[in-house]
Amino acid sequence: MQSPTSDQETSLAEIRAAFAAALRPDPDRNVSQWADEHRVLSRVSAGEPGRWRTDRTPYLREIMDCLSPSSPYSRVVFAKPAQIGGSEVLLNFLGYIIQCAAGPTLLVEPTVELAKRFSKQRVASLIEGTPALAERVSDPRERDSGNTIQAKDFPGGVLILTGANSAVGLRSMPARYLLLDEIDAYPASASSGADGVDEGDPVDLAIARTSTFANKKIAMVSTPTVEGASRIDAAYRESDQRKFAVPCPYCDVFQILRWAQVKWPAGKPAEAYLECERCHGHIEDHHKPAMLARGEWRAEAEGDGDTAGFWLNGLYSPWTTWSQ
Repeated sequence: MQSPTSDQETSLAEIRAAFAAALRPDPDRNVSQWADEHRVLSRVSAGEPGRWRTDRTPYLREIMDCLSPSSPYSRVVFAKPAQIGGSEVLLNFLGYIIQCAAGPTLLVEPTVELAKRFSKQRVASLIEGTPALAERVSDPRERDSGNTIQAKDFPGGVLILTGANSAVGLRSMPARYLLLDEIDAYPASASSGADGVDEGDPVDLAIARTSTFANKKIAMVSTPTVEGASRIDAAYRESDQRKFAVPCPYCDVFQILRWAQVKWPAGKPAEAYLECERCHGHIEDHHKPAMLARGEWRAEAEGDGDTAGFWLNGLYSPWTTWSQ
């Protein structure tokens, strides 16, 4: 019987390491803790580069933590406005997966081209800028690194990025983790083959890839589009429908921020303020950080018991003034 070659020994060692990683129990810490400890925001992709601080956007903490293995929910839905941190939730979750709870992962953007762009601009920045991840994902310039634009290997798992318009990409592999970004921009049906045969709703096709995993996690993030035809709105309605209540700085009554509360003197929209729904106090822009810090998610429905749903509008953004 021939002795194994050095290459064979290396392959066996890699297989054993991957198998051991797959058997390792999930960690106790959650996604937001991982992000605060390890995530570094790049100057290339972030308006505020440097260490990630969940306290900057406290409304994201509970959303991220519902994606942690310790959470009882298998599906997390986030209906959001633009530029409030939805993509950062997915990126922090992805970083957590790579370092702490490895497994097969599928990330879906509306199109294959957008998936490639997200990989180049956001995923590459996440990995390169975060030392804890850079040591787990090989440099794409290395030969046989397992790191391409649409596929990234890491110990115990792999990340596949594809578009909702590609039925082939959506059938690429079973997935324990499914990250669905901007699902309201997905086409009505995924297509395959040169003749573009329609193969059905891309969200349903992608979710089918998680069916063999009892410990699956599905993240659905999107800005809602047309009422009645919105995928994210339909998923949110199946959830426990959480909204973020914040306290008035004057009377301390918790309330959901709504557009009707924004007021301004006639002809002076630059002087806009938020009016408390209870005491009618004038809430200024400088009050917002403290209000967000004390805010809490409150469920408004029972839901299906398996889906945690979160809804925000643009008034909650720490980067946006009432007048804007």
